[in-house]
Amino acid sequence: MYYSPPMSQSSTLASTPTSILRLGSRGSPLALVQARQAQSAIAQACGVAPEAIEIKVIRTTGDKIQDVPVQGRSLADAGGKGLFTKEIEDVLLAGAIDIAVHSSKDLPAFLPAGLMLAAFLPREDPRDALVSGKANSLRELPHNALVGTSSPRRQALLKRVRPDLRIAPMRGNVETRLRKIEAGEVDATILAAAGLKRLGLFSAASAVLEVEEFLPAAGQGAIALESRTNDDKIRALAAAVDDADTATALAAERAFLAALGGSCRTPIAGHAQIKGDTVSFHGLIATIDGRDVVEVFRQGRRADATALGADAGHDVKARAGAGFFVED
Repeated sequence: MYYSPPMSQSSTLASTPTSILRLGSRGSPLALVQARQAQSAIAQACGVAPEAIEIKVIRTTGDKIQDVPVQGRSLADAGGKGLFTKEIEDVLLAGAIDIAVHSSKDLPAFLPAGLMLAAFLPREDPRDALVSGKANSLRELPHNALVGTSSPRRQALLKRVRPDLRIAPMRGNVETRLRKIEAGEVDATILAAAGLKRLGLFSAASAVLEVEEFLPAAGQGAIALESRTNDDKIRALAAAVDDADTATALAAERAFLAALGGSCRTPIAGHAQIKGDTVSFHGLIATIDGRDVVEVFRQGRRADATALGADAGHDVKARAGAGFFVED
C-alpha cells in the first residue's frame, strides 16, 4: 500500500503557553512534516527544545476546495497561486503567528505588503516523479494513458513528451493521489519527489524525471519561511536557519516569475542551480497542449541571481508575446 495514515494534529493544535515562537502551517501531512522541519531547525539554532516553538494549523482556501468534489475543475481554475497561502498570510499580518511555513512553489511571485521571505531551509530534491503501476517511464505509458494532474506546467510538459496522453484533473494531498493510483482511477500521476521523500513514500515513485527533460516549478523542493517586514527579532531568528544556496536559487526563480507576470494557468517552469559562485538558470513557458514552448538559459554570478532571473523572464515574455499568457 502507498498510503500512510495522516499524523495526529492534536499536539500541533494545542496552545503552548511557554512558546517563544509561533509557526503557521497548513494541516496536511506534508505541510506538518515541513513545519516540523522548520521547528527543529529554528530550535537547534536558538538552543531550545522544539516544544518551545508552537505550530498552529491554518486551513486555507486550497484545502477547502480539495475537499469538495467538482467534476472537471482544477485548482488552477479555482484561483491558482495563493490558494494555499492567503489565509496563513492573513494570520501572519494579524500577528497571531510569527512565521509562516510554506512550500515555496505555492507562493505567488508578489507577496502582500508588509511580508517578506525571511529564510529558506536547505532544498530537497527539486525533481518531479512519475507514479504509475503501468510504466517505469513516461515513454512506457500505454498509448492514450490517463494521467491525473491539476498542474498546468505538468500537463504541458507531459503533452510535450507524449501528445497522446489524456489529462484528468486530480486534487487532494499526496496520500489521496496515491490512493487514486492504487484504485486505478488514472494510469499515472506526477508528484514532487521532495514531498514523497519527506513523507517517507518515495518507494511509490516509478521514475524520477530529470530536470533537463521535465523542468520543475519555480521553488519546487524548497521550504520558505515568511515573516513580517517590520519584525527585526523574528527576521534574525529566521536568518539563523537560512540556506544561502537555496536562497540564491530561489531569488533567480522568483524573479523569473515576477518578470513574466503570468497567471498560475500559464504553464511556467524555472530552476536554478548553484555551483560555487555561479548560478545556472533554465526557464520556460508553454502552451497547455505542450506544442509551443519558449525556453531560456542564463548563467552568471550568484550576486546577480535576481537580475539574472528577471532578465530571463523579460526575454521569454518578449519572445512569446502577450497572447501566449492565459489570464485568470
